[in-house]
Amino acid sequence: MTRSPSAAPIPLLVVAGPTGVGKTEISLELAEKFDAEIVSADSVQVYRGMDIGSAKPTREEQARVPHHVIDVAAPDEAFSAGRYAELAAVAIEDITGRGKRPLLVGGSGLYLRALLEGLVTGASADPEVRRLIGERLTKEGLAAVRARLEDVDPASAARIHANDAYRIARALEVFELTGEPLSELQERQRRLPPAYDARWLGLTEDRPVLYDRIEARCDRMIAAGFLEEVVRLREEGFGLDLRPLRSLGYRQMGDVVRGEQTLPEALDEMKKETRRYAKRQITWFRARPGISWLSPTRERRAILDSARVLLERGRAA
Repeated sequence: MTRSPSAAPIPLLVVAGPTGVGKTEISLELAEKFDAEIVSADSVQVYRGMDIGSAKPTREEQARVPHHVIDVAAPDEAFSAGRYAELAAVAIEDITGRGKRPLLVGGSGLYLRALLEGLVTGASADPEVRRLIGERLTKEGLAAVRARLEDVDPASAARIHANDAYRIARALEVFELTGEPLSELQERQRRLPPAYDARWLGLTEDRPVLYDRIEARCDRMIAAGFLEEVVRLREEGFGLDLRPLRSLGYRQMGDVVRGEQTLPEALDEMKKETRRYAKRQITWFRARPGISWLSPTRERRAILDSARVLLERGRAA
């Protein structure tokens, strides 16, 4: 769905924060309080059958509040941030069109950025172009490919680290596909009027509290049948090397299924990797200005009050 460039930005409350901080519980409370519907921004909850390991809202929770952009793809289906942004935009238009409030909830920075800031259009991946660039990398080396990028897109070449082969190849791929430098396409994207008036509410906890919550959630996942979920997915024909099944948690359970780790070993690794992932999420979110940070355990009332202020902001304008 394409919105008119002259359309006013849609007010959108964004509830963000690291994994395990309590976004689901808070978002349900906010949605019920403010007559909202939830639009998920989670890169694993989009996949059907991947429920326990993605901490997907339960059937009971989904019955309390409508949820959007979950269970929209099979684990072996190609799914991108761009596709997510398309589906989320349609959901937000539908929610607002019915007089409800959209509540964007999640911790996937790439998905949030794709929806709120947009992705460069006209630059989809092309397997043949990517193969040719890959062959050039192998035969001529990274320096030669970077030199080509410096010729056609010096701004991108200057911005991308000299050793970042993936981003150098991707920038060159965009030029080969579109005939335009990636840097110019990105600048044009930035000049477009925003589709959303994003109002961020960040959920945070002291690091020891967050880590305790993460470890407890990992234990609950195992008790709820996470390993059995991965066994079922494999029995349904989904290979354990599929990208979604190599995501955090699923990768460790897959190792158990293959006999490469014991369950206690995999659980310990899952806890460690989840803590590291939460730390990376915190770094990403903290770099974004304008986010109000509050603790679900210590500032519950302030979260409700802040959400009300953010939702009402600009209404009188």
